[in-house]
Amino acid sequence: MSRRIAIIIGAGPAGLTAAFELLKRTDVKPIVLERSEYLGGISRTVCHNGNRMDIGGHRFFSKSDRVMNWWLDQLPRDEDGQVSSDEAMLVRDRKSRIYFLRRFFDYPIQLSKQTLRNLGIRRSIRIGLSYIRASLLPVRPEVSLEDFLVNRFGRELYQTFFQSYTEKVWGVPCDKISAEWGAQRIKGLSIRKVLLHVIKQSVPDKNRKQDVAQKDLETSLIEKFLYPKFGPGQMWDKIGRQIVALGGEIIKGFDVDTVEADGDRVISVSGRDACGHATKFAGDYFFSTTSVKELVAAMENGGTVVPPRANEVARNLPYRDFITVGILASRLKVREPGQQNGKLIADNWIYIQEPDVLVGRLQLFNNWSPHLLADPSRIWLGAEYFCNEGDTLWSRSDEDISRLAVEELSRIGMIDSNDVIDTVVVKMPKTYPAYFGVYDRFEEVRSYLDSFSNLFLIGRNGMHKYNNQDHSMLTAMTAVDNIRDGRTDKDNIWHVNTEQEYHESKGD
Repeated sequence: MSRRIAIIIGAGPAGLTAAFELLKRTDVKPIVLERSEYLGGISRTVCHNGNRMDIGGHRFFSKSDRVMNWWLDQLPRDEDGQVSSDEAMLVRDRKSRIYFLRRFFDYPIQLSKQTLRNLGIRRSIRIGLSYIRASLLPVRPEVSLEDFLVNRFGRELYQTFFQSYTEKVWGVPCDKISAEWGAQRIKGLSIRKVLLHVIKQSVPDKNRKQDVAQKDLETSLIEKFLYPKFGPGQMWDKIGRQIVALGGEIIKGFDVDTVEADGDRVISVSGRDACGHATKFAGDYFFSTTSVKELVAAMENGGTVVPPRANEVARNLPYRDFITVGILASRLKVREPGQQNGKLIADNWIYIQEPDVLVGRLQLFNNWSPHLLADPSRIWLGAEYFCNEGDTLWSRSDEDISRLAVEELSRIGMIDSNDVIDTVVVKMPKTYPAYFGVYDRFEEVRSYLDSFSNLFLIGRNGMHKYNNQDHSMLTAMTAVDNIRDGRTDKDNIWHVNTEQEYHESKGD
């Protein structure tokens, strides 16, 4: 009897987790087909002139013990901070702030003297009164992201700190984005929880453990996280090697363009390698982490007649694309009050709220891991831009985009352009599945694709869900659970990260 085969489209966290779990827990052999020449998807590590970049910033933190233990089985936690082995997880302090009015604000916003000083008395009073009003008279129902945010923070605070940044990220007004995005990404965060957290941390407690578990905290309030010594790609490159060692296959540079089905089962996928050679892969199970739009188009290429309404939704699903500009500099210009000139501030990333620049967020790679730099005495930054593939910004040359990033960071006082040593541009299409446009009809295409009994949609783009890395992994693990247990429905896969708290926050 021949061994069962699973064809997995995409070698990001979800696809690689599915392959690894199949090899560890079933008799199914995975064959992973990856369009690019690297592993990890957006969780890869890009290396430029000896300096490593993390595309988007990947904190290795989860409220799922299953995921945390999975990571630590691969890269053990470095307990003493000395990193005796290259294969190690560093324990990092989490700090991210908002840069607005050319000043730093804690994120999440805290009711501190510095915050009140930065905002001014009048704006602070307006924010306080607006929050009280929202608490007493919330907007109902919550249809849009604007409704969701105003209910939790008040209109004044929403307009000050949430509206412009969110619209910079998505390119559409907040009242056009589904409230589901807020429920998934912001979850249970509120001013009350932020205040309670601040009060708790201000009270001395010798028994308080400084650990990365932090299960009692909202994700935005975590204080520590794990991080691979050489960036997130280190994790996925190791998993890739183990998949091959255990008998699985990973084929890079292979672009799937055709998916064939027979009745309610997928039977094969086809595509071409970098040289244009066509190959067909038959299988018993199929996992898709590619975009829903591309999957449905490939099914049409395979002769499947997709229902018109589902086809319409798939063709028009919106995405937001992403550009990171790596900037190597001799020093950082911005500093804390009283801080020595050129000394690095402690942030992992900074949300750029300033309306006079396009840059949306700034990574400080030194603070993720000093081992990302060829020379840790230099400053290695990632300026992040949100755009649409093919628009004016996306279509600019790398040289123009680099000049834009250096000029904007100089304008807002982050760097001095004369201190810039090197730059590099990395573009990532379909980084963020979006929650507007035809998204409110997504169930039509989801139910159609789920009707294929041996097809599993997993991961961020595979499910058109703005999942974190751990959630993407959990969708893959759950799909493999279903195969192992003979479970045919897929609701449990879609239930990963749909509640106000993490899917497994109450225990695995």
